[in-house]
Amino acid sequence: MILAVNDLSKSFGITPIVEHASFHIEEHEKCAIVGMNGAGKSTLLKMIIGEVSADSGIVTTAKDARIGYLAQAQNLTSGATIYEEILSVKQYVLDMEERLKEMEAGMASVSKDELNAYMDTYHRLSENFARENGYAVRSEVTGVLKGLGFKDEDFSLQVDTLSGGQKTRVSLAKLLLEQPDILLLDEPTNHLDMAAIEWLETYLLNYKGAVLIVAHDRYFLDRIVTKIVEIENAKVTVFSGNYSDYASKKAILRNMQMKEYLNQQREIKHQEAVITKLKQFNREKSIKRAESREKMLEKTQLIDKPIELDDRMDIHLEPGIESGNDVLMVENLSKSFDEQLFSDITFTIRKGERVALIGDNGTGKTTMLKIINGLTPADNGMVRLGTNVTIGYYDQEHHVLDPDKSIFQEIQDTYPDMNNTKIRKTLAAFLFTGDDVFKLIRNLSGGEKGRVSLAKLMLSNANLLLLDEPTNHLDMTSKEILGNALNSYTGTVFYVSHDRYFINTTATRILHLSHRQITNYIGNYDYYLEKRDILEHTEETEIVSESSAISSPAVSNGRETYHLSREEQKEERKRRKELEKCETKIAELEDEQTKIQEEQASPEVCSNQSKLMRLHERYEEISAELEGLYEIWEELSET
Repeated sequence: MILAVNDLSKSFGITPIVEHASFHIEEHEKCAIVGMNGAGKSTLLKMIIGEVSADSGIVTTAKDARIGYLAQAQNLTSGATIYEEILSVKQYVLDMEERLKEMEAGMASVSKDELNAYMDTYHRLSENFARENGYAVRSEVTGVLKGLGFKDEDFSLQVDTLSGGQKTRVSLAKLLLEQPDILLLDEPTNHLDMAAIEWLETYLLNYKGAVLIVAHDRYFLDRIVTKIVEIENAKVTVFSGNYSDYASKKAILRNMQMKEYLNQQREIKHQEAVITKLKQFNREKSIKRAESREKMLEKTQLIDKPIELDDRMDIHLEPGIESGNDVLMVENLSKSFDEQLFSDITFTIRKGERVALIGDNGTGKTTMLKIINGLTPADNGMVRLGTNVTIGYYDQEHHVLDPDKSIFQEIQDTYPDMNNTKIRKTLAAFLFTGDDVFKLIRNLSGGEKGRVSLAKLMLSNANLLLLDEPTNHLDMTSKEILGNALNSYTGTVFYVSHDRYFINTTATRILHLSHRQITNYIGNYDYYLEKRDILEHTEETEIVSESSAISSPAVSNGRETYHLSREEQKEERKRRKELEKCETKIAELEDEQTKIQEEQASPEVCSNQSKLMRLHERYEEISAELEGLYEIWEELSET
């Protein structure tokens, strides 16, 4: 056991957050904390690291166990670049490297009497350096950075200039390279695109330490964790298995608890009716019996009503009018900012489709939605809406909300024909009741802003919904409710999301934006994964074939060689043969170097120091061999 939480309790004012929580985590175990937004998941993590003090209970860790913590928001302030900031985690390794160089340079001046002791020190330092992955430390840093979605050109960006999401990714990269014994991660998949999430999954699966995660990504949790810690009504319950195992067990328990609750409520009503009847008899015996039953009722331990999906948001999406069959036509669409985002994009979306637009961060997904919604101009191309199409738009940054208005004013000003009662009823369906409706938009959390935007979307009665990351800041239950609402919606949906479970359960078609182009997949996320792997394998085969064709020598011009002497022709054939051989060898070695770089960046190898060292040594050998081949190629080409 590496971490134990024993009888932990915490309240804010009179509101209990966690009551008598107890659970433990074994070495190498991967565990998730789940619950509704506001249930106390982040607070529990903060109590474990000591950032928030518990009212009672204790947290214990194994002796000398190091804890690493990733909060949802980071405030990195540094004059360093991204690469320098991450590399600083390995400063002690770099110091060893510098000391080794100094000792190597100073060997010549060491006396014979001191040489043995000097070499012993050198060998110990060299062994420590190798043990700490020193020979491949820079490759390890590069691998983690690229795995988390940073490109080569990002490495030189100043940390102070980064967005909040980029700073969180930098902090996550530092934490992974520090490799603490226990990783506490609060929403680590926020700000990561699908490729980075898949990389992080593989990295954590191979991580040697224990991991405790708070996340709302069901695919992510299903793949990684083997234990679930649930917080509900301030009570903590532990379930074995991944999230899907937990969900099925929870559904069974909820049904059992609901039956117990309803049975108890029926029994209470029955006893109350009997008590009332006994009192009406107004006899000494009947009154005593009534009092006896009342005492029994008072001692009854009441069963809490289980939280149901219907106790949360209530979303009903329905178009006001029916659109034509062709809802959205995009033709030859192109857009550039500092660089080309996409070019000559063409697709059509038809009535009733639920289409997910996916792709890495920075490919232009949000920009495409803004172009379709008329908020950003295209450089080239055309967007056409079909007959009777009306758009409802959900903006992930919630710029469509006025920060200086209250929630009530935002709805009232958008839909002036709605009376106060209907506005309050609508807001109550999105969990805004009482004085909450008068909160200013600027003071709301991300999740609260999302619920206001969803309320406006529901009231729009639009028949084409354009949604940009609608599941951001929603807990899993709310995501499920939104997904059910979209699946029941009779209009058309075009949305951007990184939530793979949400996409899998709602999308009827997927458009993958990559390398400035769109690839169409007629199916859900599982279908996309299956077809993507087949397509990528085919493309790799084609690329290898094309590379072979390119590296082949050009066919000699017969008219040129006709005028050469036989000896010259013989020499020319020999030169061409050597040139071909040289080019083939260069291509093979360059290909091997590329594979080494890819292998070094993989999560399985990142944590394997000996493997990284061997790969690094082989990479250097190839580099030296290539230098000689390049010189030979130049000589043969100039002949």
